[in-house]
Order: sequence, then structure tokens, then C-alpha cells
Amino acid sequence: MYFSIIIPLYNRPQEIKELLETLTQQTYKQFEVLVIEDGSIEDAGEIVKSFADKLDIKYFVKENEGQGFTRNFGFERAKGDYFVIFDSDCLIPEDYLQNVNDSLAKHYLDAYGGPDDSHHSFTPIQKAISYAMTSPFTTGGTRGSKKSIGQFHPRSFNMGISRHVWEKAGGFIITRLGEDIEYSIRIHSLGFKIGLIPEAKVYHKRRTNFLKFYKQLHFFGRARINVYKFFPKGLKLVHFFPAAFTLFLAFTIVANIVYRPLGLPGDLILACYILLVFFHAWWKNKSIKIAFLSIIASFTLLIAYGLGFMQDFCKRVILKIS
Repeated sequence: MYFSIIIPLYNRPQEIKELLETLTQQTYKQFEVLVIEDGSIEDAGEIVKSFADKLDIKYFVKENEGQGFTRNFGFERAKGDYFVIFDSDCLIPEDYLQNVNDSLAKHYLDAYGGPDDSHHSFTPIQKAISYAMTSPFTTGGTRGSKKSIGQFHPRSFNMGISRHVWEKAGGFIITRLGEDIEYSIRIHSLGFKIGLIPEAKVYHKRRTNFLKFYKQLHFFGRARINVYKFFPKGLKLVHFFPAAFTLFLAFTIVANIVYRPLGLPGDLILACYILLVFFHAWWKNKSIKIAFLSIIASFTLLIAYGLGFMQDFCKRVILKIS
């Protein structure tokens, strides 16, 4: 199998350097790398060129269109049998491509996704954010889990598609706001076989502080409604959970302000939830500091996603404002 690794890049030269370093360490060597600069102001050209003697790498510069259409740009220029998409804020284990190649040889998939994990070099906040994105008490633990609610939808930070899928399905038709979910659902609808390769994990840095994480998850909440406009049946009851949690939290806070005394049912539920997150994060990361930060990260995720979801649900579904 010959792989084409496609990486859209926007103003993140240091990230691409770290990602490319990990690609030089791959034990499986049959691959090329396409880095596409999506109208960046902070140019990474010199950094990418420094890897020319270590990787089969190509560097392109184009006008800013967003990550979805930038990946399409890469698809059109890729030589591989299989296209692999990474976000620039990922680190790739050295056996990643070997694991993918071996898995596809045994149980072929037309498209796949892989899990994300926390790397030992991440800051405590990044580890807490990684926990929140993969926890059973926030996302249901289905991101990169063998168990999934409904169809498995690969996410574009770690996603692969065969050349045949691209030739039949085309590329991304939206460039932001849930473009990877729409693409996954469309691939499913065409009858292609999609699945998780558990061994194909990446270390996903995500955001470096809670404000950036909040903005990202607010965007994700809005993205779910954008996907709904293309595939109404794709909106499930579970997608309403962050919004319900956010409303419950607001109601509990107001109730405590009005009624003063603690001990309301909402307080007990929130206390139990906080303890569950704390002890589970402590067990996962073996760090009390990360456990405390994981509480903040989990609340940030649910509130940001919930508010973004409610914002666009009211605007685009109830009020019909496009």
C-alpha cells in the first residue's frame, strides 16, 4: 500500500515541524507527504523544505479556503492508493502506517478513522483537554472507542480514505463546520465500508488553553447543526446532551441564588458528576493536578458545545435563518 499523507496548514509553522519530525520516524516507508499552506501569514516553507532529504514531501501554497477544500487540493495532487489526513497539531507514533497497512491487509476498509491520545510531552492543560474529549462522562468515550453510538464517523484529524472513495464520492463539499462528519456520512451512504482501526492512534494536541478550547468546542456545537442541514437523520438524541447539561447547570445556579441554601437536588447531581470526572481522570492520568484541570475541561467542553448547538439550533432550525 502506498499512502499519501495530506496536511492542511494555517499559521502553524512550529506544529508542522513537530508533526513532520514524527513522520521521519515511521517504520513503514511507502508514503509521500503533501503540506498545503492555506493562505497562511506565518509561512512554513523553509521548515517544510528542511525535510526534503528525509521525506518524500511536497509543499503547496494557495488562497485561504478552509481545511475541507484544502484537503481536496491535496487529494487532486496525491499519488497514493490511500489518502491519510492529519491535522497539523498531531504527533504520529512511529508504527502508525505499519499498523494501518497491516490492518487493511487483513480486514480491508474503504475509509477508516483512528483514536486520539495524550502524549507524555503535553502540558497538564493539554492532557486535561485530551481527557475531556475522550471521556465516557463527556463525549461518551466513543471517540476512538471500539464501541460507538450508531455509525462510526471518522474525524479529519486522523482519517483515511481509499483513492476509489475519492473518485466516487469526491471530496469535501463544505470546508468548515462539521465538514468531516458530512463527508463520513456521505461515504457511508454510498455503500463503502468504514471502520475504526484502534491501533492507528495519534497524539492530538488540540488547544493550549481553556479559552481556545472553548472557542473550538463552541464551533463544534454549531457544526453539528450544519451537518443536520445536509443529513437531518444524523441528528441523534445524544447530540442534545451538552445543551441539556448547560441548561441544567444554569437552572441549578439560578436556583441556588434564589433559594440560597445548598442541598438542592441539582447540587447533589453536579457534585456526583464532578467526583466521577475527578476520580476517573486521576485514575487515567495518575495526577491530581490533571484531575482538577479535567473538571474544568469537561465543563468547558459541555458548556461551549451546548451553547454553540443551541445558538444554531434556534437560528437555523427553529427560526429557519440560514
